[in-house]
Amino acid sequence: MNSDQREWVRAREELVSSIVVLGFPQELGYEIAKNLGRPKAMRRMTAYLGYVKPKKAEIIVDEMLAIMSEIETWREKKTSQEANARYNEFMYYGIDEEEG
Repeated sequence: MNSDQREWVRAREELVSSIVVLGFPQELGYEIAKNLGRPKAMRRMTAYLGYVKPKKAEIIVDEMLAIMSEIETWREKKTSQEANARYNEFMYYGIDEEEG
């Protein structure tokens, strides 16, 4: 197991543990972790759980969806910025004869 995999497993286990401590089933934690996908998102969710201590599973799922939405919005913004940078470069320098 490489360091990225260990980080992912550690983040998942911390998230699942936080959910179990709040009285929810372990399976909910695994599903939340699977949906979030990344250690950074799982750590963010773990911090939220520690701070808010929600009493309903629906609140946990709502926060998971909010985190996922923010991540997707960020990805779209980055993609748009990269495309805009390429377009501006094209407009400034024109077509490279070797490439086109």
